[in-house]
Amino acid sequence: MDTGPRRLLATMPLHAITATYGEDGLRERFAAEIAGFAEPERRRLADALALASRLHAGDRRQSEPYINHPLRVAIRIMSHYGIRDPDVIAAALLHDAVEDHAAELAPDGTAGAAQTGAALAALAERFGPRVAELVAAVTNPEYDPGRDRHVQYREHVAASLDRSPWARVIKASDFTDNGAGLLYTTGPKVPDLADKYAQLVPVLRELISRPDTPLDLTARQRVLDQLDRAEERFDAILPPGWAGRFGSGRAH
Repeated sequence: MDTGPRRLLATMPLHAITATYGEDGLRERFAAEIAGFAEPERRRLADALALASRLHAGDRRQSEPYINHPLRVAIRIMSHYGIRDPDVIAAALLHDAVEDHAAELAPDGTAGAAQTGAALAALAERFGPRVAELVAAVTNPEYDPGRDRHVQYREHVAASLDRSPWARVIKASDFTDNGAGLLYTTGPKVPDLADKYAQLVPVLRELISRPDTPLDLTARQRVLDQLDRAEERFDAILPPGWAGRFGSGRAH
């Protein structure tokens, strides 16, 4: 990539990078964000990106490679939230690895919770226990087929992030890409996704507002503003009468 576009990447919104330069642009932006890290940390983060890229190689997200999503989640944490913790960034890159590809991480024939545990153990061995713990905190469990999946998702996020302040940072960036990113999504699944993420807004707003959430005031307000904007989009997508089912907590 030429010097001019590379400089421009440092200031472009992440979805604009995606639309204009695609995966290569996001990789360039990620490399620029970690350039100031010490060499061992850069190698470790490059290893996390390489593993995420291998695991998600066959995955797609709308019309883009799935790896764009964890790249944006990790870049946002550094660029928008000011986080320079390599464990958190590595976990952001790998946040969907166990949920989507536990069998590849732990190809020993186990299934269910045992397979998830083995996959997390593999991440702990390669990247350290803290990275594995953060990934575990944002990995969805197997759901009860007899209950509403979106309600179970909301309950899981509330309970898991209650115990893990740093995982809240990853989830906030993930939500921004998934929930607020519905602006860039089309198709018949959009109302169902809006329902899923709308239920999460009051949970995340309460968690991000807690004093133990490791974000400075600027980053915290940025996330809260994003939650408000996302909620406005959900209100526009979802049918009349939906809003308020779970209590938004937003000041109107």
